[in-house]
Amino acid sequence: MNMFDEDLAAAEPATERSPDAAEPQLFHGDSGQLPYDARRALCQLLAGPSIDAQRHAELWPALLRFEALIRSRLNELFLELVLDRESGVGFTRQADTGELDAPTLLRSAALTFIDSVLLLHLRQHLAEADAQGRRAVVEEGLLIEELAVYEKNLSTDRAGFMRRIGAAIGKLRDNQVLLRLRGSEDRYEVSPALKLLFSAEEVQTLTEVYRGLRDGGAVAVVEADGIADAE
Repeated sequence: MNMFDEDLAAAEPATERSPDAAEPQLFHGDSGQLPYDARRALCQLLAGPSIDAQRHAELWPALLRFEALIRSRLNELFLELVLDRESGVGFTRQADTGELDAPTLLRSAALTFIDSVLLLHLRQHLAEADAQGRRAVVEEGLLIEELAVYEKNLSTDRAGFMRRIGAAIGKLRDNQVLLRLRGSEDRYEVSPALKLLFSAEEVQTLTEVYRGLRDGGAVAVVEADGIADAE
């Protein structure tokens, strides 16, 4: 399962410039055609992992204004833009090019079982927060408690199991799925982008699988394509 496999169609907004419109040079030798704000938004998308309306107050309006142009530039790199206006988040993913021999600019990190369980719990926190009209904020201690129910089926080494949970939290923090709150060492906001990473069907399937493991079922090796970021 690729974390950016959620297919989300977006309406094409009106733009003030065509792709062929000449733009003033921004630096010596500049032959680019995108306006300054559009270039900044494009750079953020390529740097990853996303543009968030709350965290990128200047880039989000530029992304919406120049959406068609930015989509075109990404397509030239065999990438596509995933945009959710309601949630205020956008990111790039590899385009589905079928059998075409297209270069891959984004890489996927493998997810361990603990990584994927943590993602599922965060996805559920995000759904609950959305239903209440608030941002999803979680505490590291609570996340550890939620994952601890799997310990009896995955490990007899308490210290090792806790290290695995810490590594999973660190991986999602490094990839900005967990955004550390200013002034706090153990409280995070769950990135709104996460709601685009798992479809409702995938959430239901994973929930059933992990519930069985939690209740004493056989433990399977669970790995998936992971968090996409720039190569």
